[in-house]
Amino acid sequence: MQFITYEGNDAYQNIAMDSWLLYNLKPEKPVFSLWQNKRAVIVGRNQNTFAEVNQDYINANDVQVVRRVSGGGAVYHDMGNICFTFFVPVSSSAGVNFEQFVKPMYDALHAVGLNAKITGRNDLEIDGKKISGNAQRYAGGYLMHHGTLLWNSDVEAMIRSLNVSDEKFVSKAAKSVRTRVGMIKDYAPDLDLQKFLDSLQYYLTDEGKDGELILTDEQRNGIHEWRDNQFSTWNWNYGESPKFTFTNHAKFTGGAIDVNINVTAGKITDIDFVGDFLGIRDWRDIKDEFIGVTFDPAEVFKVLEKNKEGQYFGTIENEELSELFKADKLI
Repeated sequence: MQFITYEGNDAYQNIAMDSWLLYNLKPEKPVFSLWQNKRAVIVGRNQNTFAEVNQDYINANDVQVVRRVSGGGAVYHDMGNICFTFFVPVSSSAGVNFEQFVKPMYDALHAVGLNAKITGRNDLEIDGKKISGNAQRYAGGYLMHHGTLLWNSDVEAMIRSLNVSDEKFVSKAAKSVRTRVGMIKDYAPDLDLQKFLDSLQYYLTDEGKDGELILTDEQRNGIHEWRDNQFSTWNWNYGESPKFTFTNHAKFTGGAIDVNINVTAGKITDIDFVGDFLGIRDWRDIKDEFIGVTFDPAEVFKVLEKNKEGQYFGTIENEELSELFKADKLI
């Protein structure tokens, strides 16, 4: 197979490139790429991003969040993780099965001396530990099959980035993950990361005979446009989340309060505050100001600050109240 070179380690760019190539490359024969992202959480097409990521950790540690076009669950990427993508002409999606398209990477791993096995729906394992997960998307006669290979990924960052916000569960969760996943470097003592990448590419290109498929400037410009106009945008990465209901509860010096919210396309569509807080004025007078606001504590805080003179929530501070809008519980 020929290979395609991706551009750097920006997750917005690389996920955009995956998607653009699926819909626009139209190769006559299968092609592939090996690539890496800097720290990022990649969420599945049908997932609720708000429920999948620990937003405080994401914000504090410069972790990108990107929605892909394929299904499946959220995954953590970093420079200890290798991504691969195959673009394969197929006559119909009806005959597609995961094992058929996991096989090329399975064969490549065996070629470099790793005794991998295909298991479950879409996984590769070594010694019973998962080293790879895969996902697929079919469009217009072509299948994109992409996945990850865990070389030496940061497990604690993985746990913290995904959805563990309670500190007391972090070490327990990390320990659990380590018992279930394997790091390829532990099974390949004679290889470093670059040698491993080079070995995979050498095998997949028929010992280098197939070479590189060079994209045109026009094609790369199209990919850049997809990155800028879709894959790096809040509307795609968060706003495309399914409708969901959010509830949270807290007790402050100024009283107990429950917040109940409906969210569609990442925006608040209905809201209710319930509790024994001693509001000077009825909060319902400003209910409409919350409607259409982005489901984000900082955006809710702006609404509260704008109306702080009304003391709608008594002595409960706006900082305290806006903290209730963190995704502690999603239904």
